[in-house]
Amino acid sequence: MSGHDPHDHDDHDDHSELGDMDVRVRALESILAAKGYVDPAALDVLIDTYQTRVGPRNGARVVARAWTDPDFRAWLLEDATAAITSLGFVGRQGEHMVAVENTAARHNIVVCTLCSCYPWPVLGLPPVWYKSAPYRARVVRDPRGVLAEFGLSLPATTEIRVWDSTAEVRYLVIPRRPPGSAALGAEALAELVTRDSMIGTGLARAPGAPT
Repeated sequence: MSGHDPHDHDDHDDHSELGDMDVRVRALESILAAKGYVDPAALDVLIDTYQTRVGPRNGARVVARAWTDPDFRAWLLEDATAAITSLGFVGRQGEHMVAVENTAARHNIVVCTLCSCYPWPVLGLPPVWYKSAPYRARVVRDPRGVLAEFGLSLPATTEIRVWDSTAEVRYLVIPRRPPGSAALGAEALAELVTRDSMIGTGLARAPGAPT
C-alpha cells in the first residue's frame, strides 16, 4: 500500500529564490574555473563532502538522539522544528520541519514533486537525484520500484508512504535503529545514520558495515 500527501506549493517566491541562487553559484563556479582560481575537480570533492558527510551529520545526530532518548523522540514527532532547534540546527529551509518515523509496518520516503524543497540545516545540500524529474515523478507513482532501484527491497506487507515537501513543510525520516546497536552510544549511532536513510531511499547502516 502506498500513500501520497499532496501539499500546496504556492510559495513561488521561495522556489524562485532557490533557483536563482543555484544559477548564481553555477555561474561563479564557471568564472572561477575559467580564470584558473579553482580546480573544478577539487570543487566537486568539496561539494560532495558537504552533500554526503558534513551536512547530513546534523540530521544523524538528531536521529541518534531520538533512538536513545524517548522523551526527545516524542518531542521530535510532536514538534520537529522545536526539537531540532534545541540541538542548534537552525536556518533557512529548516523553519518548518516534520519528522516521520519508519517502523516494521511503515516505511516513509520524501520527495518534492514541484522542485527540490529540502531540509538544508539537517541534511546539507540535496543530492542531484533528489532534484531530478524522474525521481520526483516516479517515486509518487511507484515508490516500491524506485526503492528497489536504490537497492532497498521491502516486504510486500510494509506500507510505503510518500511525503511531498513544500516551501512550507520539510520532512525528516527517522530510520529504524539497526539490529546489534543496543550497546552503542549516541556518537557511534550517528555514524550509522546515512543521508539516504533520512530521505527514505535507504536504511541505517548495520554496526561494522563499511561507510
